[in-house]
Amino acid sequence: MIEMAVALGVVVAMGLIGGLGPGLLAAVGTGTLALGLLLGVPTGFWYHVVLYRVVAAKGPVPSRWWLSPSGLHGRLSEAELGRVTFWYRTGGIGFVLSLAGGVAAILGALMARW
Repeated sequence: MIEMAVALGVVVAMGLIGGLGPGLLAAVGTGTLALGLLLGVPTGFWYHVVLYRVVAAKGPVPSRWWLSPSGLHGRLSEAELGRVTFWYRTGGIGFVLSLAGGVAAILGALMARW
């Protein structure tokens, strides 16, 4: 199901890119980038805080755990995973919005130069 949503999103995005002028594309991309950062940075930070607290309550936390924090999800019970999942997914959505907005802004700027 999620693969279909991603594929549909890519098709819609390609249509928008073709239909928008360079200036509007850059503006929409910059706005999407800002929205992604405003959503992703605080929720991503809070995800790491909650995950650390849950894992640390069970025992020692591996060094550099923050480089691949999703590897710790296997140590969590269903209830603990429920506490972490919302922040994990919301931070991921913010990350994807940031990437898509940045790419759109760069494309708009490049199209304006040509």
